[in-house]
Amino acid sequence: MTELLATWGIPVALMLLAGLVSGFAAGLFGIGGGFIVVPVLFIMLPLLGGSAESIAHVAIGTSLATIVITSLRSVQAHARRDAVDFTLLKAWAPWIVLGVGAGVLLAARASGNVLALIFGVGVALMALHFLFPVLRDKRLRDDVPGGAVRAGIAGGLGAFSSLLGIGGGTIAIIVMTLCGRTIHRSIATASGVGFIIAVPGTLGFMAIGLSAPDLPLGSIGYVNVIAAAAIVSTSIITAPIGAATAHKLPAGVLSPIFGLYLLFVAAMMVRHGLA
Repeated sequence: MTELLATWGIPVALMLLAGLVSGFAAGLFGIGGGFIVVPVLFIMLPLLGGSAESIAHVAIGTSLATIVITSLRSVQAHARRDAVDFTLLKAWAPWIVLGVGAGVLLAARASGNVLALIFGVGVALMALHFLFPVLRDKRLRDDVPGGAVRAGIAGGLGAFSSLLGIGGGTIAIIVMTLCGRTIHRSIATASGVGFIIAVPGTLGFMAIGLSAPDLPLGSIGYVNVIAAAAIVSTSIITAPIGAATAHKLPAGVLSPIFGLYLLFVAAMMVRHGLA
């Protein structure tokens, strides 16, 4: 009984808790929740077996799988308040998908340690934005650019996010607020960006991991179905709560706290990548 609890009880409890927190964060900040899910999976997945080399890939692929549902739930909650810019999402979608494809191909060629380092550095950069939001009140133009600039922004967003297993909400919010969108509308629209990134990202990580050996129990390619199901089961509860809270709080109330958390996560992942 003790062995069974150690094998399943602790991992499932961690996943359920991660789902609660990531769902709330997804609704509150317009992110997919990957900043919370990926570190938890790094801790939990070894308990389900598999090789150390596969853990980073499975953590990122599984995180993207959870973002499919979490971001969809979040964008639905924001849409009920008529806060989502669906025109912008349609314009960005093709370029995001192409970027995700490029990111998945890069991930297939990267070692687990390299992916952990990429995640750590990326999260550290995001932490600086939350701790020192010098761009929050800036406005460079009145509308989001189109043409080649749009392709570059959306494609780069897709590639970067798929490598980190995140929904890309932070970057999307920065771009939208710099281009004249309000913070609340930017957060709402960023939830939709997460969904567009997560669907092809999940399928891509499944595909590139199908022939990988020594995966954790319950994995289809680089996506662990057990972990994804547990996390999603609680994240769908808290995502609407986070969205409702986002519309009640002044912008930036929780940003410094979240920024400190991201710095801690970045340090942990860099340490893992250098091990």
